[in-house]
Amino acid sequence: MNMFPSSPSIPTRKPSSLTLALSAAGLIGAASAASGAEQQLDEVRVHAERGGSFTGNAIQVGTFRDLDPLDVPLTNNLVTREVLDAQGARTLHGALRNTAGVAHAQIGNATYDNISIRGLLVDNQRNYRLNGSLPIVNLIDTPLENKERVEVLKGAASLYYGLVPPSGIVNLVTKRPADKPVTTLNTSVNEHGAADAHLDFSRRYGEGGDKGIRLNVAAGRQEVGLENYDGERSLFALAHDWRINSAVNFRVDIEHYRKDVSEPATILYKAGMRLPDPVDNRLNHAGEWQRYDAKATNVLARTDITLSDAWMLTLEAGQAETERDRNFSTFSFADPSTGDGTLNISYVRDQAFKNRNARSELVGTLTTGPVTHELTFGATTNTRTSRGESAPQVTGIAQNYFDPRNIERISAGTWKALTPARITDRGVYAFDRMSFGEHWQVLAGVRWGRYRSEAGTAKPYEVSSDSPNLSVIYKLNPNLSFYGSYLEALEETGVAGVQYANAGEVLEPAVNKQKEVGVKARLGSGMMLQAAYFDIERPQTTKDAANRFVIGGRSDYRGIELSAGGDIGRDWSVLASALFMDAEIVRVGPANAAQLGNTPQNTAKRTFSLFTEYRVPGVPGWSLNGGLYHVGERAVNNLEQAHVPSYTTVSLGTRYATRWGATPVKLQANLDNATDRDYWLGTGDNYLAAGLPRTLRVAASFEF
Repeated sequence: MNMFPSSPSIPTRKPSSLTLALSAAGLIGAASAASGAEQQLDEVRVHAERGGSFTGNAIQVGTFRDLDPLDVPLTNNLVTREVLDAQGARTLHGALRNTAGVAHAQIGNATYDNISIRGLLVDNQRNYRLNGSLPIVNLIDTPLENKERVEVLKGAASLYYGLVPPSGIVNLVTKRPADKPVTTLNTSVNEHGAADAHLDFSRRYGEGGDKGIRLNVAAGRQEVGLENYDGERSLFALAHDWRINSAVNFRVDIEHYRKDVSEPATILYKAGMRLPDPVDNRLNHAGEWQRYDAKATNVLARTDITLSDAWMLTLEAGQAETERDRNFSTFSFADPSTGDGTLNISYVRDQAFKNRNARSELVGTLTTGPVTHELTFGATTNTRTSRGESAPQVTGIAQNYFDPRNIERISAGTWKALTPARITDRGVYAFDRMSFGEHWQVLAGVRWGRYRSEAGTAKPYEVSSDSPNLSVIYKLNPNLSFYGSYLEALEETGVAGVQYANAGEVLEPAVNKQKEVGVKARLGSGMMLQAAYFDIERPQTTKDAANRFVIGGRSDYRGIELSAGGDIGRDWSVLASALFMDAEIVRVGPANAAQLGNTPQNTAKRTFSLFTEYRVPGVPGWSLNGGLYHVGERAVNNLEQAHVPSYTTVSLGTRYATRWGATPVKLQANLDNATDRDYWLGTGDNYLAAGLPRTLRVAASFEF
């Protein structure tokens, strides 16, 4: 039984690649400054972001960095700062619920957000990226105060990011130093007793404002409406830009954040049992002392160097590290009619997950006859490690589902080091966007990679592989494009456990295949519309007749995805999405034949979201907003032994911008889960986690 969802255990080593790459980035910048080279690069493509809008006209993910979404042959979604502000969003799930196919997986959202997209788990150590590059570790609530927007690129992304699941890339784009001074103080409280404050400060300095700094600092008390729950969180984030000269730009992002809260128990489904109704959303079956104490530090440096009018070199390097102590508990029923059961507690401490990432990339254009080539050549290396200790699980603690007992503190037993492992993913890639006149584009690329996995004392596993992709775009006009794409992507498949005959064997990477066709349009008001059909073939692991852990199954995910975002006239803004999906386990091994033809766990056939804001014409500065978020029925496991019901939550809000003397002030109120619905938010692997209760949050911000 996996007691720590999406949290693999990997060891720690100290490679020098990060230090060297960071030094190289800084030295090249300094050397260019000393040389005084005054080269001028004509921009290949310039996209100014729409300020204060529910949509944008550029994304920052993968090989599509700085591209108009109409030139991206995959489904992409964008949640802008304006949407985050209007909703008062504080968590990743709060932001990502605005995109189709998003569901919570396995656990609840009182500690951090474990997300799936289109029924595919978003890996917490590989699929979340900072500024399109650094893989951050999503095992602590990722703060949004210092983020300008959240982007989602759906589907396979191995060409740029190596071995990652085909769920998609979640990219968090940080706020940059502003051209004008910024000093904003944001404060908020909620009905349960939470309170926080956030300072956003930005200044430019130096000769001609060639340097800029953006500082975001936040701290506060955490309360989410659950019994036996409390905690605190904090954030320090610094973004710095330096225009060294006309040919060289350097920037760095540093963020450190912490969250220490009580972790509610997760419910376990037992085969043959009737699925229990969601517990009262204020109940907590764990003790207040069962903490989830985590901290994260992310550092990313980037240098852009103009080589000529048509070519640019980018060097990036960074490190992301998350550490945590966790007392994770599950509740199992003994008698569903009375609610009696037992609580089991698992302990980990000093668990640290670390990603080191470096990238060099050359981008430029050239023309061959009637064809214009926009070329990208890159090399990247990523090393993931971890360390930690665990103590024996404490089992059989009496608890009741309907009337939870107070759980007194139980000390952990003897601590033992977790199994060490180390994963290195290196690759080089080439990508060519070929333009044939004004209407046709052909995009072709391939990544050649080398993957190495070391687990405990087992023999290291190493493999070389490639990941090709091909796309075609037809632009009828600058605001309407049609596309088709085919991608192959690799992902890790895991290590055989002790229960298998090949215990300790590292399986070869699985090859995912994705096909997608779609259309994108931008209306005159700036409204962005997307429609796409996708087909993903994903191999899965199984057990063969010799009790070996092998790749022997396959699941197919097919569906239609729709989205719309932007302004409707002067007074309305809208962000909407919908997914209609047919997912099926189409091939299995002899040991899991009962799964054949089933829908994969935690995969909803229907999801939709709708958020809209109305700016009241007769009262300048006042707006009203509301949202609907629906997730369809989902299986608790691949055997479809039970299904959690569909749910729809409602959010309501209002904002008012005014002045108190010379100080601009914004007042705001947001009500989440407005109907106070009890529902199962997360499931999968037999886990059940309830959604949070209705929460009213009021906030005020002041600009100085």
